[in-house]
Amino acid sequence: MDIGHFTRRLYRARDEQLKQKTAVQEESGRSWSFAELHEKSNAYANQLLKMGVKKGDRVGILLYNCLEYFALYFAIGKVGAIAVRINFRLTANELEYILNDSKAKILCFHEELGEKIAPIYEKICTEDFICLTNNGEIPNRAHDWNVLSNGSTEEVDSTQISINDPVMLMYTSGTTGRPKGALWTHNTTYWFSTIQIMQWGITGNEIAMTTGPLYHVGAMEDVALPVLLMGGTVIITKSKGFEIERVLKVFEKEQVTDCFLFPFMIYDMLNLPNLSDYQLAQLKTIYTGGDSLMPWAIEEIYRLYPQVGIVQVYGLTEGQPIAACLDPKYSLTKSETVGKPLPLTEIRVMKDEESEALPGEVGEIWIKSPGVSEGYWEKPEATAETFCNGWCKTGDLGKFDEEGFLSIAGRKKDMIRSGGENIYAAEIEDVFYRHEAVKAVSVIGIPDKKYIESVCAVIVLKEDAKVSEEALIQYSKQFLASYKTPKKVIFVDDIPRTPSGKVKKFELRDIYGIEGGVL
Repeated sequence: MDIGHFTRRLYRARDEQLKQKTAVQEESGRSWSFAELHEKSNAYANQLLKMGVKKGDRVGILLYNCLEYFALYFAIGKVGAIAVRINFRLTANELEYILNDSKAKILCFHEELGEKIAPIYEKICTEDFICLTNNGEIPNRAHDWNVLSNGSTEEVDSTQISINDPVMLMYTSGTTGRPKGALWTHNTTYWFSTIQIMQWGITGNEIAMTTGPLYHVGAMEDVALPVLLMGGTVIITKSKGFEIERVLKVFEKEQVTDCFLFPFMIYDMLNLPNLSDYQLAQLKTIYTGGDSLMPWAIEEIYRLYPQVGIVQVYGLTEGQPIAACLDPKYSLTKSETVGKPLPLTEIRVMKDEESEALPGEVGEIWIKSPGVSEGYWEKPEATAETFCNGWCKTGDLGKFDEEGFLSIAGRKKDMIRSGGENIYAAEIEDVFYRHEAVKAVSVIGIPDKKYIESVCAVIVLKEDAKVSEEALIQYSKQFLASYKTPKKVIFVDDIPRTPSGKVKKFELRDIYGIEGGVL
């Protein structure tokens, strides 16, 4: 079995009304029915085969949110290839690394993103390029999207695909300076969808809106795929220029019942002076995660929309994107927690490799489920370090209370959370150490009114070196996506270290997290 079943299931149901029901829709109103989604994905799959894509080959997806994203993802799965879903916010330098690390045979990209590909054509191993354009100019080395869309809509033979075959690579920021590709199988995808269906009773009557980028599990695997599997409708926001007012208008017009909103989006919503103008009586569930939602926001939503249930979730790409959730009935009384494990999901809090923590004791969170990643792409040492006997060692610190509710106590890994994105300090430090004026650097997160945390680089300059804060920030933009670049640079004479030479980041956070102020 392959993930093509997500489109085949309803197409083969012999229910014409269901086949013509809207499966995916852009916020602009452009949509495809389940029949169209199935036939488009078949066309793409047949053309990929004609272009020489074989089982196990990697196909890069560098697209903004669009209907074509879904069709392409299912098509790649139908031929047994592996989709490399790439963050469109990355720089050319970051894209070069991912394309070469994954050895992507084909890259499918949006016309506007071609300027990031142009400088690295000669540096990457990718053989073919397919460009999705809005009546624009196709780069010389790329095929027009019609090379995919004009394919046969006949179903491809997927009998050679095992449910345990890999289907997706999602690159996560690296703790050692380079991203790692978390590997998902068809099985991982199915089980994670099934687990959500079991937890929330998804029936197919939902109209669910996802507000994140589709390269992210929080926008596709979270909520969207299980809703599609059950025959519901998924609406996607456009990728740039998020505006909560625009999203609320879509909620109202399309009668959205379920949505995923990151905390900063909810704060934006509640701060609207005209929020009461939007008719949201049909909204039933708001899923949120990445950071804890402030109690005042929960109380305000329940006051304004008593019919809405708030579901706070916890997870990670490698260790099941939603491993625990806080049921709406506990959202006020247990708001300091992330809830309890989902069905078929085990969570342990470990003091060390062998000792499990007692309730109230802090330890590392380990997760085991059929929705856990298979490991990292061609990184056996990193895989062995994180995955053990089916368990994913998350690197997050947490504790259970006496009632079995899990709370997050901190991060074992050196990670910053900003606007729903994971940012690892080591990756940014690696960039600054390449600058000729930098002697030492330590990157920390500092408070941010909107995004919870922002990146701050604490830097020691080499003797007699002179460089401004702005110059260093501009330098980092050559190598890092905008959300990873520091919003602040602080110059110091020395960085505090332990006797063994490790940086005392807790001291830096105590000093500069406060002195630096809230951005």
